[in-house]
Amino acid sequence: MAEKLLMIEHLNKSYDDLCVIKDMSLTVHKGEVVVVIGPSGCGKSTLLRCINGLEPVQGGRICLSGREIKHGSRDLPMLRQKIGMVFQSYELFPHLSIIDNITLAPLKVQKRKKEEVEEEALSLLDRVGLKDKARQYPRQLSGGQKQRAAIVRALCMHPEVMLFDEVTAALDPEMVREVLDVMLRLAQQGRTMIIVTHEMQFAKAVADRVIFVDNGEIIEEGKPAEFFKAPKTKRAARFLNIFEFSPVKAQN
Repeated sequence: MAEKLLMIEHLNKSYDDLCVIKDMSLTVHKGEVVVVIGPSGCGKSTLLRCINGLEPVQGGRICLSGREIKHGSRDLPMLRQKIGMVFQSYELFPHLSIIDNITLAPLKVQKRKKEEVEEEALSLLDRVGLKDKARQYPRQLSGGQKQRAAIVRALCMHPEVMLFDEVTAALDPEMVREVLDVMLRLAQQGRTMIIVTHEMQFAKAVADRVIFVDNGEIIEEGKPAEFFKAPKTKRAARFLNIFEFSPVKAQN
């Protein structure tokens, strides 16, 4: 078994009186691809934001490589460098070229050499088919191209874990495949990834483990072949639109 990289223990997250994550515990091993699925509003994206320290939590703890991630803590900026997050809305700076978007954090935060960073950025852009777009601006790229550039930006920080928050949700259908192909290649390279998605076929192809979340709780988890063929809970079966399944009897 690979080493434990990310540990979430009894996590609770609320917005005022609304509890969106309830006593959630999850361990992610190095090199594992965990896909988180569930209905809209169930707490999937909030979970990723908590892992990245973007949200304060009301209980429990999150640890990366043995170090606790705390919103607002002094060492959070250092820990965030180990977490690559790709958002649904790209979050590229419109006034910077693609190459400058990618190299900004490695240069300013990690204080790396410009030549080294630009060489790596161009190599990564080449791998995702965007090397010829390096000097263009986000407005000149399609949605799929911007999302691939956002993935490269995260990779250039050398993160220990990558978080993907429904990164294809805002894309036209024909652009979805080009982004998913990049993510699939990352999984094949052994990168540790937590992916929130509604793309069920992609989840089947890429996941080592599927986590089904509803109302802020982990309702079911398992290998994709088992989960999609024979979910153990009625709630997961309803979500997958499976009304008859066997051999495992569904539990409430």
